[in-house]
This record gives sequence, C-alpha cells and structure tokens, in this order.
Amino acid sequence: MIYDDAVVGAGILGLAHAYHLAKRGRRVLVLERSTQACGASIRNFGMLWPIGQPAGVLLQTAQRSLEHWQTVLRQAALWHDHVGSLHVAYHDDEAAVLCEFARIAPDQGYPVELLSPEQARDKSPALRLEGLRNALWSPTEVCVDPRQVLSTLPAWLNQTLGVTFAFNHLVTGYSDGKVTAQGKTFAAQRLWVCSGDDLQTLYPQELGALGLVRCKLQMMRTQPYGTTFKLGPMLAAGLTLCHYKAFQNCPTLPALKARLQRELPDYLRHGIHVLVSQHGTGEISLGDSHEYGDDISIFSKEEIDGLVLRYLKSFLYLPQLQIASRWHGIYVKHPTLAWSVITPEPQVTCITGVGGNGMTLSFGLAEDVIRQTLD
Repeated sequence: MIYDDAVVGAGILGLAHAYHLAKRGRRVLVLERSTQACGASIRNFGMLWPIGQPAGVLLQTAQRSLEHWQTVLRQAALWHDHVGSLHVAYHDDEAAVLCEFARIAPDQGYPVELLSPEQARDKSPALRLEGLRNALWSPTEVCVDPRQVLSTLPAWLNQTLGVTFAFNHLVTGYSDGKVTAQGKTFAAQRLWVCSGDDLQTLYPQELGALGLVRCKLQMMRTQPYGTTFKLGPMLAAGLTLCHYKAFQNCPTLPALKARLQRELPDYLRHGIHVLVSQHGTGEISLGDSHEYGDDISIFSKEEIDGLVLRYLKSFLYLPQLQIASRWHGIYVKHPTLAWSVITPEPQVTCITGVGGNGMTLSFGLAEDVIRQTLD
C-alpha cells in the first residue's frame, strides 16, 4: 500500500498529526519504536492548560487545541474532567500578581475570575484556608489521563479514521518516498517526524543545529482515592506564577521572583513548581521539577520529591497521603521559540521543541503545521 503520510512517533503530537491528516481523507501510517508511546506524552499531569500560555498566538493555539481535544475525547469515550484550574496565593506578592492578571486577562482572552479565600475553598475543600489571600479561577482547563489516552487513542484512530499503526518499528531512514523501519520498507509520499526528545536517529545534523535543550521532570502519583476524596479544580500555587509566561507581564512579578530566590532557592535551583491534578481512578498526580542539560541523570532525586511534598502541604491537605508511583520524563525545548518546525529535505517535516506544552498545544499546533505545509 502507498500511504499519503507516514508519521514518526505515537506520542500526542504524532497522534494529533495523524488525526488531522486522516480527517482530510489522507491515508496515514504511524510508526512507533515501542509497544506504545512511552516518552513525555505519557509522563505528565494530563493538564490541558491554556491558562499557562501567553496572550496571542500561543493562547489561541491552546484554545483551538482544546476544542479538538474535547471532540476527540467525547467521540473516543475517553475519561476527561472539565474541572478548570485554580491558582492560589498565600503571600501578599502572590496575591498582587493574581490581582494584576485578573484585571488584564479578560481583554486578552482569558475568562478568569478573582476569588476570595472562602470562594476558593468552596471549589477545592482540601485547600488550607489559613493564610490564603486570594485565588484565580479559570473554568477553561480540562484534565485527561495521559496513560489512558496514549494506550486507547491509536485504536480509535484506526477504527474511526482508518489510521494504520506499526508499533515496535524504529524508523531509521526515508528516501525517495520509502520509509525504512525494522528491516521493512513502507511507501509514503510525505514524512512527519514527531519523535520527541530523540534528536539523533533521524536528521541529527539539522535538529542539532536548532539549539534545543533537554529537560527532565520528576513526578509522583498517589494511591487511588476512589470516591472518598475529590480535589476539584487542578491546582497551582505561587511558584507556578514564575513558571508560565501567561503571567510574565504582571508588574509585581519581579518582586515575587526576588522573594522566592531569597526564601526558596532550592526550589528555583531545581526548577520546581507544584501542580496537582486528579484522574478518573482517584489517583492524584503531583510535581514537578525542571533540570536541564548536564543536570539530567537517569536517577531520580529524593531531594526533589521531598521539596515538592513539602510545598504541597503548605496549601493543600491530602488525607492519608501515600505515594504509589514515581517517575521522570524528558522533553526538549527551544531556548526562545515555542516550538520548532523544519524541512530537512523535500516531503519531510520535523516538529519538535514543544517543551512541556505538548498536551496543551498538540492538536492546534498539528492543525497549523499541516495547513501551512499542504495548503
């Protein structure tokens, strides 16, 4: 069979490209080196998180991506929870940033609302009320379970849109419309490379020239709470205000950063900010950290997990907290760009460097890349 498109990688960015290509009526083959995707796409919170994107193109891409996500999640009968997000402030400088953002955000496309401590506690009963100054509520964000999505979505794409999958097939080359993988050859008129942090197997020279940086994050999941405990919205606190670019233009942000550097230098050294989400089984995901370049090791650091749990307890009470699993993930990001798209040779497009925003941006970014390439 001759395919119109071969997609390298069954992570969320590869699946999003396969979805949009197949929706155009194209014959699509997805080649994945493992039995299922096991990179950054499956090792995250499952937060579809437009609130973190800066106003403009990135926020608009995230919002369009979320619309596609919701269509796919409904049609594929995948668990998802439109719980929204809550940023909580326990210091005056954090509260000031949230107040500033709440004033300017509606005009920039963020439908947010500033809440009192009592209103925030109503949305998330496990929040610690003592010291809580205010909170920023956004109704937009959706939680998915990345483990379920990555294991289930390929079969749905195959059954619904006719996408063909070849797992355990490491792609090692492409030439003259022929894809080489696992000693086999597949005919495809165009190649889309969505191979995550693998910058060596295909087009290493071209990808190496981009200056992409690898980032390692550490995460944890609790035991399942079942129906006995409901988190409510996905949660973030003061450290997160320094991490996401949505807040970068708030005039009081430098003062917050300066205090955190004085009081919590270990958190900034490890790139820690604490996010919390709860999945359909009742498990709660916690994290994360950001270590770059030479700091990346195959070994997780107990110090980082300890810092995350310590900060978590400053704003949230989780009853009978037990950590059931720990892991790390690695993604690549560009020092200044939100993503990188290159054409190393005719009929080949490489999409990479989405950083920690892959789940949020994937379906919108894939739609844009395909339109710009094919139309």
